[in-house]
Amino acid sequence: MEIEGVMAIVALFIGLPWLVLHYMTKWKTAPTITADDEVLLDELYNLAKRLDERMDTVERLVASDDPGFAPARRLIADQEKDNQQLRELEALIAEKKGTRS
Repeated sequence: MEIEGVMAIVALFIGLPWLVLHYMTKWKTAPTITADDEVLLDELYNLAKRLDERMDTVERLVASDDPGFAPARRLIADQEKDNQQLRELEALIAEKKGTRS
């Protein structure tokens, strides 16, 4: 009975703090986003923006050829809610580029 009490105390006062500190250290040393990742994200953002513009162009061309065509209800270029989100994102990108220079 006595050995079980000692084991419980050891587990409580040594094992548990060691386990918590071990995973805190692992969490702090976890890899973060690198400069290459940021460049890749910028390229992907620019690609997505160009593809969205192309999609708008294709929808306009099809709509001009077929009056019955109704474009899909995705992001609408002139919708203020979407434009505000894009302006905020572009401001963050410009701010990030300004701090790097």
